[in-house]
Amino acid sequence: MADTKSRRTANINVTEFHNFFQGWLVRQQHYLEELRSALRRCDESRDEDLRDLIARVLAHYQQYYEEKSRMANHDVSLVFSPPWFSPFEQSFFWIAGFKPGLAFRILGGSVDDLSKEQTERMEVLRSETKAEERELENELARIQESVAAPPIVQVARKENLPVDGEYDTADMESVMETLRGEMEVVLANADMLRSRTAERLVEILTPFQNVRFLAAVTELQLKIRMWGSQIDAGRRR
Repeated sequence: MADTKSRRTANINVTEFHNFFQGWLVRQQHYLEELRSALRRCDESRDEDLRDLIARVLAHYQQYYEEKSRMANHDVSLVFSPPWFSPFEQSFFWIAGFKPGLAFRILGGSVDDLSKEQTERMEVLRSETKAEERELENELARIQESVAAPPIVQVARKENLPVDGEYDTADMESVMETLRGEMEVVLANADMLRSRTAERLVEILTPFQNVRFLAAVTELQLKIRMWGSQIDAGRRR
């Protein structure tokens, strides 16, 4: 009965997040159109208007991270293998999302007028981001290795031994709860790095450079989603 209730709750959470995400994507497409419009009107756009647009786009992404965090609190394993993303989209993922360093590759292809000072600051940020990525990768590897190492294996074997006519699952539940907690921490830190990298990058760029960069980021994400949907549709034929 408890398992049935748990599955029902999980299904409700997935449905709610899926509905949120569909609406989020619609709004993202609208933001892309705004960003493109601002680029076309570059000579007419005021810095104040551009900053307002940039702030709204960043807030839009932050909303996704907040909803994703709530979903992870319900089931972190689901966020690491999200059914609301196609296998093609997931092939680009690093700790349940795009790698922060990808931002610098997109920047290189969309902004070609960085000053010397901006370039130097970008290199510092790139180096710091790469170091933090390695730390998170090492932490995730440690967690993954612990799944197949003592004491988890010992507990799993112990679970097969009857205790007073019942299976002793208390130890296993305790260990798995610890693992889920560690996964949530790694995910939260990865999302924080993604957000912080984007925020610091935006601080270095001028308003118009930011619009070019954010337009390129948004367009790439929507294209990857479109390609993933097309691949899935082809497989169903």
